[in-house]
Amino acid sequence: MTTSFVVQRNDLRTTHWDESPAPSLGDGDVRLRIDAFALTSNNITYAALGDVMNYWQFFPTAEWGTGHVPVWGFATVIESRCPGVEIDERFYGYWPIADEAVVRATDVHPGGFAEGSEHRCALHAVYNQYVRCSADPGYRADREPQQALLRPLFATSFLIDDFLADNAFFGATTVILSSASSKTAYGTAFCLAQRGGDVTVVGLTSPANAEFTRSLGCYDDVLCYQDVGTLPEVASVYVDMSGDTAVRGAVHRRLGDLLAYSCAVGATHWDAMGGGGELPGPPPQLFFAPEQARKRAAEWGPQGLQERLAAVWTAFLARIDDAERPWMTVVTSEGREAVEQCYAALLDGTVPASEGHILSV
Repeated sequence: MTTSFVVQRNDLRTTHWDESPAPSLGDGDVRLRIDAFALTSNNITYAALGDVMNYWQFFPTAEWGTGHVPVWGFATVIESRCPGVEIDERFYGYWPIADEAVVRATDVHPGGFAEGSEHRCALHAVYNQYVRCSADPGYRADREPQQALLRPLFATSFLIDDFLADNAFFGATTVILSSASSKTAYGTAFCLAQRGGDVTVVGLTSPANAEFTRSLGCYDDVLCYQDVGTLPEVASVYVDMSGDTAVRGAVHRRLGDLLAYSCAVGATHWDAMGGGGELPGPPPQLFFAPEQARKRAAEWGPQGLQERLAAVWTAFLARIDDAERPWMTVVTSEGREAVEQCYAALLDGTVPASEGHILSV
């Protein structure tokens, strides 16, 4: 039997556990035991934007109107009908919240394989790559939690920073990030800070997370949401990690034509999303990290992109694990109840910003 966590797509709070007979393997198929995965506000974004961005399509369910929330983590091969993928090998990649998964391994190479199932062929390739841990130069067994929690988020952070710099910050002198305590936001702030003052970086957050966000040291200023009206009236870019209609509206009304670009990234405030109607300033533009990755891979080569990302990732990881002031504490849990509790807490926004949760079913 395969056990998986299923979400009602039009009501993210309605969930249940599905137990189904484990599918038999065809040629090229691989069955993996999902050992550990990260569950963060990023996964809530996947669910909130699941229909718009096709996140529900990666791991379809048998029930109409339901879906599996994708997560990043590690899994071990327990059965294989694919030459070059052996039992007991470990892979990092994109999984459902479940105890196991069957994938179709294609384009097998020393570094891993691509998922080649028909329903995933039209989906973006970055989510279909499975990395063989034994061949990954950045892999360390003792750092699996940090990799699962931060690697996909930091790749997005790196690409947001690169996209803004690639466009000369649209002529702005300030970058404003909402949901500033989130890992993707402060990863972006870290990247921006590495540029040595090219722009001023302002974080917007809730009063509950203000102290933590200020303690990070990568924001030039941190404001609470109710203080948006005090934002400096200078040419700015807004990077919206929250998806909160009210916050987005407040930023646009405060800055108007001084807002050089409005970049929609996440939906940590998933229950406050909406169109928001007509807004002063530029219309929000959805940022899709794989598109910027594709552009840079074409310009720098895939290896060049990975080398640039790895250099900043190494510096970021050193700051995350700083012995005196670590930015993140890993919390490890297992079992259905632990998954349900963490998922509900993320929906409610009650997971402390300083925590990173690693789970298994």
